[in-house]
Amino acid sequence: MKNTIVLITVLLISISCKQKENPIVFAAYDESNEIFEQQSHELERMKFKLIQSKYLDMNAVFEPFENDLAYFSENEYQNLLPYIIEKDIPSIQESVENGILSYEKIVLFYLYRIRKFESSNDLALHSIISLNPNVIKEARDKDLSKPKDVKYTLYGLPILLKDNINTVGMPTTAGAFVLKENTNTDDAFIVKKLKENGALILGKANLSEWAYYFCDGCPLGYSAVGGQTLNPYGRKLFETGGSSSGSGVSVAANYAVAAVGTETSGSILSPSSKNSVVGLKPTIGLLSRSGIVPISSTLDTPGPMTKSVIDNAIFLAAMTGVDTEDTTTINVDANVDYLKYLTSSTIKGKRLGVIKDLLSDSIYKKNVELLKNSGAILIEFEPRQLQLEGFLTLLNIDMKYDLPKYLNAYADKNLKIKSIEDIIQINLEDSIQRAPYGQQLFEGIVQDSTTLAELEVIKSNLNATGKQFFNEPMDSLNLDAILSINNYHAGFAAVAKYPCLTVPMGYEKSGEPISLTFIAKPFQEQKLLQLGYAFEQLSKVRKQPKNYK
Repeated sequence: MKNTIVLITVLLISISCKQKENPIVFAAYDESNEIFEQQSHELERMKFKLIQSKYLDMNAVFEPFENDLAYFSENEYQNLLPYIIEKDIPSIQESVENGILSYEKIVLFYLYRIRKFESSNDLALHSIISLNPNVIKEARDKDLSKPKDVKYTLYGLPILLKDNINTVGMPTTAGAFVLKENTNTDDAFIVKKLKENGALILGKANLSEWAYYFCDGCPLGYSAVGGQTLNPYGRKLFETGGSSSGSGVSVAANYAVAAVGTETSGSILSPSSKNSVVGLKPTIGLLSRSGIVPISSTLDTPGPMTKSVIDNAIFLAAMTGVDTEDTTTINVDANVDYLKYLTSSTIKGKRLGVIKDLLSDSIYKKNVELLKNSGAILIEFEPRQLQLEGFLTLLNIDMKYDLPKYLNAYADKNLKIKSIEDIIQINLEDSIQRAPYGQQLFEGIVQDSTTLAELEVIKSNLNATGKQFFNEPMDSLNLDAILSINNYHAGFAAVAKYPCLTVPMGYEKSGEPISLTFIAKPFQEQKLLQLGYAFEQLSKVRKQPKNYK
C-alpha cells in the first residue's frame, strides 16, 4: 500500500504541465507613501528612509535560471510543497530516497518560491542579495552521484550564506557599496567544508550592512546593496533582528533548507529569535572565520540558523574543522557526533538556571513551568550586576586592524579600498545612496586612539567579566545551562566566548516571535543541542508566517 501511495505521488509530480510559463519581472515602484506611513512607527529605527535597493537588480540575479523556471509551473510547485516546506533535513532526504524529490527539483522549488514572493511589492522581504548561477547544474550533478545513506547530511540540499562570507562565483559585499565588486575570491573555509559535505550554495542573504557595525541607530536588516530586509511575521511591523537578518528571514520564509549567520554579539541570536528559527552561536574557536568579512577577530563566529534543532546539529557538523589560517580552531575536535543521543535526549534531571528578573515575561515564565513540570530542576538566581567596560573600544580597534587584513588576504585583488578611512571617503561621494543613515560607527573607529597594548588589557578584563557573570551561578549551583530570552545576554556570552542556542518558545499577543536561549560553557554545543531538542519536542510552538505558506 505504501509503495502504491509513493508511486501515485511521483506520478502527480511528474505530470506537471510543461507548457512554457510567462516570464516574471521584478519591477521597481514608488515607495514614497510606504516610507511616509512608516514614520509613525513607535520604534525610531523602524522609521525607514528606503526599502528597495538602489543597486540590486533581481531580474539580473534570476537571469541564469530564466529558461529552467519557464518550464517549472505553479502546479509543480504546489505538488512539491508538502514535501519541502517546514520539513527537516532527514524528512527531505527521505523523500529524495523514495523518488518523490530530486535535488534539481528542490533547487527549482526554492528558486521559484523566492521569485514568487520577492517579485511581489506587497510580499517582498528583500532577504536575498545574490544567487549561485550554477546551482541547478550542481544539483543535477548531485542527483547523478548520490551516495548511500545521506539522510542526516546536507548532501544536495540548497543553503544560503550571509553575504559577508566569501564564496566562489558570487560577490561578497557585506551589504556595502564599496564591496559590490568583491567578486573574485576563494571560498571561505566553512564554505569549503560545506561543499565537501555535499551542500549546495543557493545564494547570499541580505544583512545589516557591515554586520551592523556601521551606522548608529539605523534599521536592523538594512544594507545599501540589499535594501531593507523585512520580517515575514510582521512585514514593516516587527524588526528583523540583526545582523544576520536575511539569514533569519530566509529560513523563516522557507527560501532555503537553512542558512549561515555570523555573530559578534547577538547577530545570530537576535534574528533567529525575531524570526522564530533555531540559531546557534558557537564557542569562539569551534568554527573558522577565514574568508569572512570581520568586525572582531576576538569575538566573531559563524553559526547555523535552521527551522529545527536536528537540522542545526547536522549543519554544525558540516562546517566544523581545523583551519590552519584561523588558529583559534587548532584544538577543535572535528569528529564530535552532534546527532549522538540527540533524539533520545530528555530535560528530566537537568539543572537549569532561571534569571529572576526575566520571570516578569509571561512567555518565559510559562516555559520555565513547562520545563519544571517535565522534570527539569529549575534554580532561580539573580546575576551579579556587571558592566562591559570597553566593549565598543574592543570592536573599534579590532575592526580597525582586522578589516584591512581581510581586504589584503581574502578580498578581490582589484578592490582599491585598504582601510576604514578609504570606505568613509568613498561613501561620502554619494552618501544618500551609499550611507543614507550615516556611518557614525566607522567614523568612531577612525577617531579611537586606543593602542594595541591597551586593547589587550580591555580584552582580558572583558573576558574575565563575562566568565564571572556566568561562572558564579553555573559553578555554585552546578548548572547545565542558563536560560535567557532572545539575545538579552549576548554581550556577556560574547566576551566570555560561551556558546548559546536559541529555540522558539512562543509569540507575543502582537504575533511577534520570542525565543528561549540556552547558554553553556565553552565547547558544550552537544549539551546545548540536546537541551534544545528536548525543549523543542516539549513546546512545539514554531509556526509558519501566515502570508508565506
